[in-house]
Amino acid sequence: MSLKAVICGCGAMSKGWLRALQSDPHLAGAISIVGLVDVNPDAATALAAEFGLEHAVVGTDLAEVLQQTSADILFDIVIPGARSNVVETGLRHGCHVLSEKPLAASMDDARAMVALAADVNRIHAVVQNRRFISGVRRLRRAVKEKLIGDLTALHSDFFLGPHFGGFREAMDNVLLLDMAIHTLDAARFVSGRTPLSVYCVETNPAGSWYAHGASATAIFQLSGGAVYSYRGSWCAEGRPTSWESAWRLVGTKGMLTWDGNDGFEATVAGDEAGLLRGYRSVEVPMPDDDGQTQGHRSVIADFLAAIASGRQPETASSDNIKSLAMVFGAIESARTGLPVRLSQEGS
Repeated sequence: MSLKAVICGCGAMSKGWLRALQSDPHLAGAISIVGLVDVNPDAATALAAEFGLEHAVVGTDLAEVLQQTSADILFDIVIPGARSNVVETGLRHGCHVLSEKPLAASMDDARAMVALAADVNRIHAVVQNRRFISGVRRLRRAVKEKLIGDLTALHSDFFLGPHFGGFREAMDNVLLLDMAIHTLDAARFVSGRTPLSVYCVETNPAGSWYAHGASATAIFQLSGGAVYSYRGSWCAEGRPTSWESAWRLVGTKGMLTWDGNDGFEATVAGDEAGLLRGYRSVEVPMPDDDGQTQGHRSVIADFLAAIASGRQPETASSDNIKSLAMVFGAIESARTGLPVRLSQEGS
């Protein structure tokens, strides 16, 4: 029997979720969309028509729709400022909840969500879909297998100039809160290290079409003596990096670079005499499991598997709060001009 799901938030982001659900036979058979909720009922009605969901209950009151449909799952695709109330409503109605990123608009809200999910014995997870792509999984496997020795540093560059319009262009800390969460979470996953502290400089460069914080540079100290640096801008016109960033990993034996697309290169020290030892290339392994490289589809599949088994999914809020702590630590450092220590449990 399929699980009944309600979608809350029927804007542009919801279409990516629905495409992921409908394009995968397993997911399509496991989940039935029974309700659509949005503050704008026309948006929900239009989404129903576009994706063949005319049977779904459409409404503006989430609690009423959840009660009417007896939903098992809530897909939370609202803007960050509305997330706390939506997640609380879903959990208190007995739903497992899968949220769009970021986990919360504040650390206090995030802690409250994690605590409530534990109290009501329901799963709450976050769509960190960038974890579930081939490139990130290849980086993680290379680190685990010590392809370049013990990891000592990670660096990622993110430079694009998207003109979204809408809520993002009015947000505070837009790059760090809305986009960098993907890259910072990937860095934590790839490294397998715990973020300990951060120093960050955030700016809104001349020519920016965002209200605040379109550019940031942050340095994180990680457990085991490693360092992670993030450089990014969302108002960088010209030739862009990949949406997945351009990466360089440094280890005790060599380096690994990834351009965020298909370009991988791993090299270790050679045996040339003189000042520099030269280098030789080594092969970057493929992901352990192709089923974990399908983006949204893999996140949702992991969420469903967790519901069935009772285990916590990879992107459970109780773990993802550690990535959110990296974001809010960077924001606090940028505000004060001082390094910020990060607690190991993300609180």
